[in-house]
Amino acid sequence: MEYRRLGSTGLEVSELALGTMQFGWTADEHTAHAIMDAFVVAGGNLVDTADIYSNWVDGNPGGESEEIIGRWMKARRNRQDIVIATKVRGRMWEGPNGEGLSRAHILRAVDESLRRLQTDHIDLYQTHWFDAATPIEETMRTLDDLIKAGKVRYIGCSNYPSWRLVVALWMADKHGLASYVSLQPHYNLAHRKEFERETAELVGRYGIGVIPYSPLGGGFLTGKYRRGQSLPDSARAERIRDRHFGERNFALLEGMEEIGAAHGHGILQVALAWLLSNPLVTAPIVGANTVEHLQASLAAVGFRLTAAEMKVLDDLSDWGAT
Repeated sequence: MEYRRLGSTGLEVSELALGTMQFGWTADEHTAHAIMDAFVVAGGNLVDTADIYSNWVDGNPGGESEEIIGRWMKARRNRQDIVIATKVRGRMWEGPNGEGLSRAHILRAVDESLRRLQTDHIDLYQTHWFDAATPIEETMRTLDDLIKAGKVRYIGCSNYPSWRLVVALWMADKHGLASYVSLQPHYNLAHRKEFERETAELVGRYGIGVIPYSPLGGGFLTGKYRRGQSLPDSARAERIRDRHFGERNFALLEGMEEIGAAHGHGILQVALAWLLSNPLVTAPIVGANTVEHLQASLAAVGFRLTAAEMKVLDDLSDWGAT
């Protein structure tokens, strides 16, 4: 596994990050531990979670993923080898300060995440999405205080539009505060415009690490969905059909299949290789419900596309042409 610096920091992370949204939801604790074990054996060290995972499941208050990771690290005694990235913003308790990016919410939320993770520090603490009701200066000062207190080592953000990220960077620079070193965007071959329209140039200019989520387009870029075939038996199948089905995207899948075949890989590995071959990208986040699912993503480790292959895929998925 290749290791890359996270943005302009000296922190080295694996070329694939392990997403853990499934833990405590579609992957039970035993399976989650096996997935993390396999990830580490393959050389992975960046594990991404969030405090709200998985509070959308009946009976789950949130924090289930963090708790599972915490118990795994304690059992394996490997905390020093793992780069833990978690997030703050969503509703975690009742009341007016139960969600958001206010000082009141962040200070309580970070301590609860530390408790669940059974650690004294979070390597990368990320604001999950922006909070229009809280001044950016308040959020950035609070995050800076967490770094000074030793509870957090680096800060990042997720789902930030470019203008909001610029204001946050400017505020940190103006007041001499710690600044965001990474961004988690929704980015894949079938969903390029959101990131590329403005944000790609911004992160390149300021040396911000990029940790894309949904690199497989929710499953569309795995090879399960093909032209003329019936939908697979999946809870997400209809949503994927409505979002991605169309002549242009089926032509993209066929182009990916052709490129993959030349390297002995499938569509899934080509989707990850396209991101891994982009110099802006630090580490795509791959999720898994089973060890077998993870192994399919790990097969992309070290796989890079040529400039000609990148151009073919860029042309097939060019959002500017639509």
